[in-house]
Amino acid sequence: MRIGWLSSGRDQAARNLLADVVARAQQDDIPLDIAAVFCDREPGEAPESDRLIELVQRLDLPLVTLSSAASWKAAQTLGVDRTTWRDEYHRGVMDLLVPYRLGVLVMAGYMLVVSPAMCRRYALLNLHPALPGGPTGTWQEVIWQLLEEEATETGAMMHLATAQLDRGPVVSSFRFRLTGDDWAPLWKQFREKRKTMSITEIAAAEGEAEPLFAEIRRHGEVREIPLLYQTLYQFAQGKLNTAAGAVFAESTRLPLDLTEPVEAEVASR
Repeated sequence: MRIGWLSSGRDQAARNLLADVVARAQQDDIPLDIAAVFCDREPGEAPESDRLIELVQRLDLPLVTLSSAASWKAAQTLGVDRTTWRDEYHRGVMDLLVPYRLGVLVMAGYMLVVSPAMCRRYALLNLHPALPGGPTGTWQEVIWQLLEEEATETGAMMHLATAQLDRGPVVSSFRFRLTGDDWAPLWKQFREKRKTMSITEIAAAEGEAEPLFAEIRRHGEVREIPLLYQTLYQFAQGKLNTAAGAVFAESTRLPLDLTEPVEAEVASR
């Protein structure tokens, strides 16, 4: 399975995803074929994306770039609306990716909404930090929603990108409990705050430093790269395949519950 990697390279987390997945595959001697890395920023466009581009070059991976910012600016001068531009831009991206014969694309910090045509052409894997059917939005928004609902568990999923954000068919996931002795003091402290403050007020006052919020993020973050890696491992082993933008498994039903291998990997690192 030839894998394409899509990233806007906006922060270190985007670089860590790529570097860690490549390192893990090399350590485990897994033939993970990342055949092309696409970035929607050109060299020299932004310091953070330049660091991603430098990483791709150090890893000796094929690099493809097409500036979305420059493309959108040109489209605006012509009076082109955002939806039409998105379709045209991603048509150009697909043309650039044709020579690499990619089977699955990983959206790893890719900040654009992908066009419907690209979703139909490729199996586009997106990492979302919530369980299937759980909260949508950024990871920060997800955690605040979990706290608002006093959720008893959470996790993350790899799903296929569609026109409906964070709601495509789920390929794999992991889960962990938010209850038990380790969590009880944090919930007690949080509920005391809730007696006099709203979620919005707590978020404004403490932000990501709020202890329960921070612990949920810590548990989720250390498992997200293992989830991505374990999912790609299934492709490398031929246990997952793609056809016409869909993912299928011949010997099991989707989605895959990868909690066990994810926890094993976390414990071993």
